Amino acid sequence: MEKKALIFEFQLKCYPVSFIQKSELEKGDKIILPPSILENLSTLDVEWPLMFELKNKFSGRISHCGVMEFIADEGCAYIPYWMMQNLATCEGEKINFRYKHLEKGTFVKIQPQTFDFLDISNTKAVLESKLRNFTCLTKSDTIAIEYNEIIYWLNVIEVKPGNAISIVETDVNVDFIAPNYSQNLEKQHFQSGIDQDGDSSV
Repeated sequence: MEKKALIFEFQLKCYPVSFIQKSELEKGDKIILPPSILENLSTLDVEWPLMFELKNKFSGRISHCGVMEFIADEGCAYIPYWMMQNLATCEGEKINFRYKHLEKGTFVKIQPQTFDFLDISNTKAVLESKLRNFTCLTKSDTIAIEYNEIIYWLNVIEVKPGNAISIVETDVNVDFIAPNYSQNLEKQHFQSGIDQDGDSSV
């Protein structure tokens, strides 16, 4: 259960991790915060690994994340771009952060956005391996998984218990459902619009 006595909240301007040459963090859910946050946390009774709830007060969207380092410029946070998309936020927009203690997950239901992810040999083993880069999962998020230099987008349809779970050092049962057909058609239409050089703007 969440600790009742501890409330630690703050706001920071968010930028993609690529801004500080940390693009490898796109493979997971860990973010980079400024040193002052670590200083404040050191005086509190928090549990490690750290987890935070991120909320865009304008869109109302919520996600959760872990922390990689405390080396960001003061007033700034660097987060994976896919997470910015989930939050419907823009570069430099302020996001609300709140320390969270999440229960260990027991179940997650995943929906790939395209059928080709299900063609991967031993899909569950690949997903389990890639999820080791993640600290937590949030219902209704869309996460990015890279395999064989291909990015696959996966919808988190359901998690148990609650709407967000910790997946650190825990066994989580994974269930798959088929991609949404209309969503798959939209993806194919987008790919058909890519020019001959393979360039596109997302």
